[in-house]
Amino acid sequence: MEAARGGRRVVRAVSGDPGLDTYAAEEMLACVAAGVPFEVVPGVAAAVGVPAYAGVPLRDAQGADVRFVDARTASDRCWTEVGASDGTVVVSTSLDSVASAAGELVAAGRKPDTPMTVTVAGTTTRQRTWSATLGTIAQTLKQAKVLPSPEGGRPVIAVVGERSAAAQRDQLSWFESKPLFGWKVLVPRTKEQGAALSDQLRSYGAVPHEVPTIAVEPPRTPQQMERAVKGLVTGRYEWIAFTSVNAVKAVREKFEEYGLDARAFAGIKVAAVGEQTAKALVAFGVKPDLVPSGEQSAAGLLEDWPPYDPVFDPIDRVFLPRADIATETLVAGLIELGWEVDDVTAYRTVRASPPPADTREAIKGGGFDAVLFTSSSTVRNLVGIAGKPHNVTVIACIGPATAKTAEEHGLRVDVMAPEPSVQKLAEALANFGLRRRAAAQEAGDPVTRPSERRPGARRRRTT
Repeated sequence: MEAARGGRRVVRAVSGDPGLDTYAAEEMLACVAAGVPFEVVPGVAAAVGVPAYAGVPLRDAQGADVRFVDARTASDRCWTEVGASDGTVVVSTSLDSVASAAGELVAAGRKPDTPMTVTVAGTTTRQRTWSATLGTIAQTLKQAKVLPSPEGGRPVIAVVGERSAAAQRDQLSWFESKPLFGWKVLVPRTKEQGAALSDQLRSYGAVPHEVPTIAVEPPRTPQQMERAVKGLVTGRYEWIAFTSVNAVKAVREKFEEYGLDARAFAGIKVAAVGEQTAKALVAFGVKPDLVPSGEQSAAGLLEDWPPYDPVFDPIDRVFLPRADIATETLVAGLIELGWEVDDVTAYRTVRASPPPADTREAIKGGGFDAVLFTSSSTVRNLVGIAGKPHNVTVIACIGPATAKTAEEHGLRVDVMAPEPSVQKLAEALANFGLRRRAAAQEAGDPVTRPSERRPGARRRRTT
């Protein structure tokens, strides 16, 4: 109330739908009494949302009756009523009380062989669902060694009924069957660089954890960059080639320093080494004229780069802003094509500070299921600032050079991208997860994450 009266916008978040929250009505009445305007945003009750994430539709084509029971407050009369019906019953309970709730339903008239699903930590990447019957659920949970949920009062959702599609859950489980469901994946890139990669990993069910391994700093002597930007404005260059998002950022910052914007690129051809760099240019207001049609790398860019032609190219010079540790591949290739190159250090890359102690411990102790290496420098820097990943961690590399560096640091490479692209690298890890899941299911083993393997267990080399 104090914050609202002070002109601030306040959000009061509740679990599920506000209409089902015990105290929401009281708080709304208090707002009315205080003259504080409010809005109510409808939510989704856990009793409905969790079964949807578990792949358990509550109704079939015939429109089965659905009843909701809170086992913590249900009376004997309530159990008798739902037990006598043949509709679907959704029970909000606790893990310790699942067996007793099943017993109440059987005592009220439900058959012991009635299908039942139990979902813990629903809608999170810790979600787990077990399928059984009213008569076998206690034994099923005991055999699975299910421990009480660490969420405290957060309910477990159980669905009971012949017509709840519980029997078809194997085909309808869309969330827990994601290829990297629940995997903790280490992304050794900055948040700015790793955002798209992390989003892709989340779409596969993973939990990305971004750890910067490099920090970007201005060049020690800015004069070379300043001369190049001035030359760009005065028509010194035919082309400017961006080899990274950081190069785009460095040029953009220099433009802003001089009061320039994207219009300064008028009449200059712009090349980008890959899709992410191209997106950074588009965000700057510049549409690149050249992006590799094949491999997204300096070599791929050279494949499509036109040779210098004195008839069609009035200027023979290329502006190449890049990192201080960049390779000479692009420079050498452009010179071979007849171009003059101003190879300018636009930014420096230095090793980042070590991550927090708990992250370092997770890296070395097997707390991560996988780590994605997008360059040789990320391998060297991660090992340097945090230590070597545990041998249970799946190692995924963007290409042969990165894989070689990983092996030189004593790491076994499990996954390699079919082409040097961060999107293809994430996709390759997802395919690895799918094959691993399929192999476990074929062998009749439980599907587990790599970090759930027992400490010290020997791992097979995957080709």
